[in-house]
Amino acid sequence: MARIALVTGGTRGIGASISVALQKAGRHVIANYGANAAAAEAFTAETGIEAMCFDVGDFAQCSKAVESIATRHGPVEILVNNAGVTRDTTIAKMTRDMWDTVIDTNLGSCFNLSKACFEGMKSLKFGRIVNIGSINGQAGQYGQVNYAAAKSGIHGFTKALALEGARYSITANAIAPGYVDTEMVRAVPPDVLEKIIARIPRGRLGAAEDIARGVLFLTADEADFVTGSTLSINGGQHMY
Repeated sequence: MARIALVTGGTRGIGASISVALQKAGRHVIANYGANAAAAEAFTAETGIEAMCFDVGDFAQCSKAVESIATRHGPVEILVNNAGVTRDTTIAKMTRDMWDTVIDTNLGSCFNLSKACFEGMKSLKFGRIVNIGSINGQAGQYGQVNYAAAKSGIHGFTKALALEGARYSITANAIAPGYVDTEMVRAVPPDVLEKIIARIPRGRLGAAEDIARGVLFLTADEADFVTGSTLSINGGQHMY
């Protein structure tokens, strides 16, 4: 039987590459999305991967979604917490709503879905949880106190969760991507993007497939001795 994998934010950008890579590796993938139904429908039509709409920042919706997956397919065995948003501005201009939205979506979702999936993984004596952090959670970034706090929190969350899951053969790891060639990064003004690339020793932006390959490694059955780790995939921009 194919292992059941849930990828949040799994129909676009990095998440879409992760979903497709897991599918090609023989997993049964469910790709979550939050709002862009048209993009999700196009993704499903192209890949055959089921797209499932729910708000990852809402605890009740996450619990209900995981229950639905378990009823239809079996317990989630591989969880990739990839969904994320930005609300960038300096702290002087940041509103509490901008803070809460980023914390709830980027960090709160890791709690919501890890908790929802944990008991099923325990019952199977198998689980792979990968949380997508960020280079900006490691190094900080001007105008991103909310985003940097959420992503930094993911790294601490992952280490603690790894300690709790180890006895049940549940691993928890994080990936900290650098600047990846996604829709969000392509929206950066060309002169600013040029400066960003100049700071990357490899001399290019990352590809979504670079991150997906890291997820494949960390979610493999054979990766049972890798837990509590953060894998930085950033072209050498930040060595942590």
